[in-house]
Amino acid sequence: MIRPIVHARLCSLRTSHRAIFIPYVRRAFSNAQTRKEDPRLQDIGRSLQDEYAVVREKYDTPKHTVVLAHGLLGFDELRLAGQFLPGIQYWRGIKDALAEKGIEVIVAAVPPSGSIEARAARLADDIAQKAQGKAVNIIAHSMVGLDSRYMISRLKPGNIKILSLTTIATPHRGSAFADYMFDTIGPRQIRRLYRIMEYFGLETGAFSQLTRKYMKEEFNPKTPDVEGIKYYSYGASLEPSSWSVFALSHSVIKQREGGINDGLVSVASSQWGDYKGTLVGVSHLDLINWTNRLKWFLWELTGSKRNFNAVAFYLDIADMLAKEGL
Repeated sequence: MIRPIVHARLCSLRTSHRAIFIPYVRRAFSNAQTRKEDPRLQDIGRSLQDEYAVVREKYDTPKHTVVLAHGLLGFDELRLAGQFLPGIQYWRGIKDALAEKGIEVIVAAVPPSGSIEARAARLADDIAQKAQGKAVNIIAHSMVGLDSRYMISRLKPGNIKILSLTTIATPHRGSAFADYMFDTIGPRQIRRLYRIMEYFGLETGAFSQLTRKYMKEEFNPKTPDVEGIKYYSYGASLEPSSWSVFALSHSVIKQREGGINDGLVSVASSQWGDYKGTLVGVSHLDLINWTNRLKWFLWELTGSKRNFNAVAFYLDIADMLAKEGL
C-alpha cells in the first residue's frame, strides 16, 4: 500500500516542491556517488559497491552444514505473543533462502548480553546438539564472531568439527562506541543500568568486553587462530543521514578511530583472517536483512537502484565456501 500512496502524494506536489523534495531524499538516503569517490575507500580491501544488489540464478552449495550465529542482544527467533503470532527472525529471510538452495542450515542461539566466555560455551553446546557430529562452517554476525573465536581457540570442543569461521562486521579490535558509552555514562550509572538489566534477567558481561582496550590487551593476545580452520571476514561502511539511528555512533567511531564504519563497527576492526572486502553503503543492521524498507523505497524514487540485498550476500558466502571445498 505504501508505494501507491507515496507516489500519489509526490505526484500531487507542485513541480517546485518536487524539485526540493527529490534532491533532499537523494542526499539523505544515498550519498552513493560520494562514497564511490571517497579516497578513504582505497584502504578497505575489495570495495563491494553493488555486487549483492540482486539474487543470482546460480549458487554453488557447500558440502557441509552452515551455522548462522547472532550478535549482541540477538536471538534465533523472538515470539512476543507465544504461538498466536509468527515469530520475529534475527536472520530475516536468510535461513529460508539458504535452505531453498539445498544448504543445511543451523541457527545457533547464545545469551543476548552474556560475556564472551558464557556465549562461547552456549554456542559450543548448541552447535554440538544440533549438528550431531556433522562438520560445520560458522557464519557469525557482529559480537558472536568473538564468541566463535573463543570457542575455537580456547574451549576447543571435541564434539564439534569446525571447518571455517566467517565473521561479518565483528569488532575484532573492539569498538570506539563502546569506549564512548563507558566514558560518557560513568561507573555509577553503569552499575545502575546493569542492575536494571539483571532485574529483567539479562546478563551484562558483554559490554566491557567490546572496548578497544579489552580486545587489545586481553582477548586477542590470548585467542590465537587455530591451524587447519579457515578464517574469513567482511566489513561494511555507510554515511548515515542525520536522523539515522546510527548517526551518533557512526560519528563517534569516525572521530575516535579515524576510519569508516557501519554505524557500530569500523572496517579496520572488522578485518580478520582472509578479508573478503567492504560492503559500501550498508549498515550494521542491513547486514542481517533488518533494512528499512521505506528507506529503500524513497531511495528508488530518486531513480537510483538498491545496492544491497542481504539474501544475495549470504548466498554468495555459501557459494564462496563451496568453491573453497567446504
